[in-house]
Order: sequence, then C-alpha cells, then structure tokens
Amino acid sequence: MNLFDKIEDPRRRLLIEALTAGFFAWGIPVGAYAQNVFGSRPAKLPPGQSIYRLTGTVTVNSTPATLQTVIRVGDTVETGKDSEICFVVGDHAMLLRAETRCVIEGEKKQAASILVAGLRLVTGKCLSVSRSKEMQVVTSTATIGIRGTGWYAESEPEQTYFCTCYGRTEVAANSDPKSKETIIAKHHDRPVYILAKPMSGRVIRDAPFINHTDQELSLIETLVGRTPPFIFPKDDYKGPRRDY
Repeated sequence: MNLFDKIEDPRRRLLIEALTAGFFAWGIPVGAYAQNVFGSRPAKLPPGQSIYRLTGTVTVNSTPATLQTVIRVGDTVETGKDSEICFVVGDHAMLLRAETRCVIEGEKKQAASILVAGLRLVTGKCLSVSRSKEMQVVTSTATIGIRGTGWYAESEPEQTYFCTCYGRTEVAANSDPKSKETIIAKHHDRPVYILAKPMSGRVIRDAPFINHTDQELSLIETLVGRTPPFIFPKDDYKGPRRDY
C-alpha cells in the first residue's frame, strides 16, 4: 500500500507528494509550493503568532479559533470532524488531527509561563516536536515522559498508539505502573501500543509505523526554527497504515 492512499485532505496529500518527490534534495522552493497549497510559507512563526494553519472546526477553550488566536499553556484545543490545526506553544510545535481534544499543561507555580510541562491527549491524534525539554504526555491508557523528542500518539479508550519518532521516551501503562519501557529511537525505531487491559500477559506491545510522515515532522520543526535530526528521505515510507 502506498503512503498516500489514505490521506483524505487533498492539500495535505499534494504537499507531502511534493516533498517526497525530492523538492528538498533538488533545491526547489518547497516553502513557495506550500504557500500555494496552505496559504502561508512554512517558517519559524513570529512572536505573538501561535497558529500556522487550521482547517474545519477548531476551538480553543470552547471558542472558535482563527489564525489570530493565541494558544497558551493551560488552554484546551479541540478539533471537529474533518478538521486539523498546526500550531506552536513556546518551542513546542504540534499538529492535531480530526476529532482530537488536547489540554496543554504548565507548571502550577508559573501560571503565565510559556513552558509546556505536559499534554493531556484526552482523545484523538497528535504529532509533536520539542528539543531538550522534559515534559509528560498523558493519554487514555499511558503516561509518557518526553525527553526532547519528535513523537506521534493516538489516544483511544482501549489503547494508545505511540511512536518515538526520534529521541528518548519513558513509556508506562496507566493500568499497571510496573509495565514501563525506555525507548531510544533515531527514526521511528519502535512504535508501541499501550493497552488498557493486558493481552497475552502484555500491556505494552510492538506496533507498526502508521498515520504520520517525516514530511509532517519537517514541517512542524520548521515552525520552531529547526530541522529533524535525520537525513530527509527521498522515497516515501512504505510502512503499513490505517484509516484515521
């Protein structure tokens, strides 16, 4: 199955196809192409701007979001059906897919801080990048320590899918504190499922690579002025995917 077969947003599909076609490698201005596709050139967002792009229905603290909305620590970001948002808080960049609810948590002693201390991915799907920052991601079935990483998660009532795209994470099952693993990855080396209930005596199980791309990681790293710590692939990733 090809990487693009189940990408439902035609604009997102066009951008990813352009990137994987070798635009980075051959020096063609990807930023200009993405500007035509999404309406703004990918670059580090200026101070005071949180949102790079949004489609469909997106709310911040239950209020409809626009490109002028500022997202802060303590806010709840939610996307509706067929919706998506790509935004930055501090030096964290995030992409939330459709039907996602995410709470951005900070230090309780520093209410006005822009430092993200944690994320609660109540439901849905999130791709995120940060560097040299420790934080915690809590999903329906897992608590994950982030140690400066690119990661992707899907939170469902019965399981969490989690991929350490690069960096180091500490993965623990909420149902069994003794079920925990340290994952060190250079390039999507060990995605896992964290189950609500053990299967064959295991709560943390190996998983395939699904539903996120290196091109999307590159895009959100660009929004905070960085690049991924791996060589950008010339070909698309042929790993298995599923609908989202």
